[in-house]
Amino acid sequence: MAFDGIVLNALSRELKKTLVGTKIDKVYQPEKDEICLKIRTRESNIKLVISSSASNPRVYIAKDYEKSNPKKAPVFCMTLRKYIQNGVITDVEQIGFERIMRISVESYDELREKTTKYLYIEIMGKHSNIILVSKNERKILDSIKRIPLSVSRVRQILPGMEYELPPGQDKINPLEGIDVDELTRRFEKSQQKINKAILSNILGVSPLISNEICYRLGIDVDLFAKDAYLYDVKRIADEVNGIFSKLDNDDVYPNMVIDTSRNKIVEFGVIELSQYKDCEVKSFDSISEVIENYYISKDKKERISQKSLNLRKNISIKLERLNNKIKKQMEELRESEKAEEFKIKGELITSYIYMIKQGMESVSLCNFYDDNNEVNVQLQKNLTPSENAQKYFKKYNKLKKANEELTKFISENTEEAEYLENILLAIENCENEVELKEIREELIREGYVRAYKIPKKNVKPVTEFKKYLSSNGNLIIVGKNNKQNDYLTLRLADNEDLWFHTKDIPGSHVVIKSAGKKVGEEEIFEAALLAAFFSKARLSSKVPVDYTLKKNVRKPSGAKPGLVIYDNNRTVYVTPSDEAIAKIRVLQDDKS
Repeated sequence: MAFDGIVLNALSRELKKTLVGTKIDKVYQPEKDEICLKIRTRESNIKLVISSSASNPRVYIAKDYEKSNPKKAPVFCMTLRKYIQNGVITDVEQIGFERIMRISVESYDELREKTTKYLYIEIMGKHSNIILVSKNERKILDSIKRIPLSVSRVRQILPGMEYELPPGQDKINPLEGIDVDELTRRFEKSQQKINKAILSNILGVSPLISNEICYRLGIDVDLFAKDAYLYDVKRIADEVNGIFSKLDNDDVYPNMVIDTSRNKIVEFGVIELSQYKDCEVKSFDSISEVIENYYISKDKKERISQKSLNLRKNISIKLERLNNKIKKQMEELRESEKAEEFKIKGELITSYIYMIKQGMESVSLCNFYDDNNEVNVQLQKNLTPSENAQKYFKKYNKLKKANEELTKFISENTEEAEYLENILLAIENCENEVELKEIREELIREGYVRAYKIPKKNVKPVTEFKKYLSSNGNLIIVGKNNKQNDYLTLRLADNEDLWFHTKDIPGSHVVIKSAGKKVGEEEIFEAALLAAFFSKARLSSKVPVDYTLKKNVRKPSGAKPGLVIYDNNRTVYVTPSDEAIAKIRVLQDDKS
């Protein structure tokens, strides 16, 4: 769902009712592209979150917002504290019908004169920004993202420059009403399909709304706009006018569409979204509440992805080098497997030494190891027959030793590669910064990441396990990183509990806590699904998952975190999917 003009219009009205007359008590900047205003009202304190994230730009009043702030406040945060902290919000409005919100704040300057500052919030994807502007001079005081000429030749955003709105779009402003004749003329010139033509010609409309309009009117989205009848154009104009008439009367329906089969949030909106007839619709009391619920997990995942970027890149480079090393070692191993041929040739030279004279370059000898078939043996003419034999024996011994060493190195490097694959998977499964910190500390201890201080090793993880309830009421626990996997398998699981892991594929350890009771086939299938879903084979079909009693699982001495060996196992094949996982009941995450 795009944070479109319709959502912003309804949100601006909602915030205006709540914020006008309130005081900005504190200003924080927990993220490089996000600020939080702590606002004091007559009844309580509220938090207004404003984000210019390229992926998830938004503004809303937060109920559940706990982010730590940097020790040193960023420059933009200090500017806001200087100009608008302790100020009173006098207005909240949408500019035109663009995705731009303006918050007016009245405060005292250094001379104790009352002045007004504008906080512009531009919700425009990767171009999103938060800009503080002085009302009288229209000068930019600062912005959360500074845009110099080297970044954009069209529009620069720098302190001291005059603030200009983004270039306007050649679209019909729905607040002024949709004129049927104008819309018809535009459609006749269009080469787009009708839903795209609605999107391209009406301001503030997102793909979701254009598809919703077509769905409500029963218009085929594959119809080209130029082929639409006047009757359909008039119906589209009436439908759009109806939507905006409701907005104008504050008749909004904050809601969220949930696909219950996958347990996934699909969309959110402020109008009824009838196109999702097979999904559950959950309504909310406020637009802010919808926005917070929609973005909270999405933004958290995005933030973790950004913060783990360097770590993932570092591990990926090491893994690539390691795989290249293994590939070369495998080639050398295949070459070393020819060692026996050199031994045989050396023995044949020794046996038939009376037939060989110095100066010969090759000789054909009967190979008594192979039914006396003739074999051609290359010789060095400057060496005696005995020296040629010794040369072959030396080559044999060298390759034999290399074979032993290479087998050992390949085994060690393969184990290390498996460990790094598990690390990348654990990073992908991270849900918060604490989990990411736990992984980084492990990598520091293992020597993959440099640090001034090696963190203290703590066996018990501080992060939370994934917990599910099987169809027979048994607890299924899933480890999300190596530390959790080790603690789950070696500490939490009892000997008679069933243990699961994808066969020869990096993934999570999964345990069914059965308290010694027999575990049913359906529960085994559910646990196997979870093991496959939380593995590198998540998007694959017929994934092999091994399972055995926990007493058959052990950790070799000196093995890296998360790596174990097991025996007496069985294998089940499953195809993981969101729909299948959604059927397994999730329990509240716990740390133990």
